[in-house]
Amino acid sequence: MEITPIKVNLHGFKSENPNPRRQFLKMGGLAVISTGILLSCSNDDDTGFMEPDGVFDLGSGDLGILNYAYALEQLEAAFYTMVMDGSYWMNSSAEEKLVLEDLYKHEVIHREFFKTAITAAVNGDQSKVLPELEFNFTSVDFGNRDSVLSTAKVLEDTGVAAYNGAGTFLQTPDYLIIAGKIVSVEARHAAAIRSLYADDPKAFAGDDVVNANGLDLAKPPSEILDAVGQTGFIKTKFTANQLPKE
Repeated sequence: MEITPIKVNLHGFKSENPNPRRQFLKMGGLAVISTGILLSCSNDDDTGFMEPDGVFDLGSGDLGILNYAYALEQLEAAFYTMVMDGSYWMNSSAEEKLVLEDLYKHEVIHREFFKTAITAAVNGDQSKVLPELEFNFTSVDFGNRDSVLSTAKVLEDTGVAAYNGAGTFLQTPDYLIIAGKIVSVEARHAAAIRSLYADDPKAFAGDDVVNANGLDLAKPPSEILDAVGQTGFIKTKFTANQLPKE
């Protein structure tokens, strides 16, 4: 396992004076930027490929889980890019504007991290790397606060449950370090969005996402991908035939 820093270019991102909530989010982003583990998939059973019909399958083993995470990060990054271009963000309160801007930055970092790391792990073999996906967010009104924040809530809650559920299938301990860092940031996102969106001061850790043992929900890839598919956001078809079902 080679240890190599992975740098993400943040040129062009806006910078504002942090408030406490934003500082909370910012520190989470720094934790991910500092992740310098270069992934290496050496298991012959780890496969991802373009099927004869031109549909990409995420693959099996650790590579399949990494491609799965990459798909989710592409979705979140694309959503927040649309948020940043929408009239709701442009006209929102200073606090909400800063929080959403930080979430946008984090998701772009996550997306680029996985793209770079997976490509390196398979020695540049693009046939094993999930392609860039196309999205359709026409069902979201990016000029409406409720539409944006309710969608963000669903995506962030889903992201946390996805990482928690996928962790048990990872075979390489170093991958758990990466997943643990990223899911901790995703949980901060979920808490921040819930705090903005709900009137209940306890909503950031509601009973619908934290169980009686004080643990976040964990859902298998099949359940997550089914839920994501029902949103209609992802236009590019891909399969997950080799990922664990439960």
